[in-house]
Amino acid sequence: MRADNSIHIVTAAKQRHELTRAKAIAALHELDRAGTKISFEAVAEHAGVSRSWLYTQPDLKDEINRIRALRRPQHDQAPPARQRAREDSLRQRLDVALRRNRELAEQNQRLRHQLAHALGQARDDTHKRPARDRDSITIDPC
Repeated sequence: MRADNSIHIVTAAKQRHELTRAKAIAALHELDRAGTKISFEAVAEHAGVSRSWLYTQPDLKDEINRIRALRRPQHDQAPPARQRAREDSLRQRLDVALRRNRELAEQNQRLRHQLAHALGQARDDTHKRPARDRDSITIDPC
């Protein structure tokens, strides 16, 4: 019976995992110090690891998200009054959008009606025409 050498495989896997983590952490810190945009793709590429592996490491994932959040511009302040849209302007824009929406709905209904009429006509014509003339259908323009 052979000796159980699986401990060596387990030890090698742990070492490989720790080396991979160390490379990812070093890459993250280098990118952060350089001011480079932090993303899972950038860290993975710089460290030579897969993006999917980074997502499986909760502490690395949290650190990447934390650094990204720190660099994200804060827009807590409301824009100055002169840059804000007035209620009248917003109401007018809404009215225009609603009117356009009604126009498009009416046009859509007309087109559906024309299509139904053309298809019905084509169906009727196929029974009246010889087979060689059945290939073309004409739809009236709007």
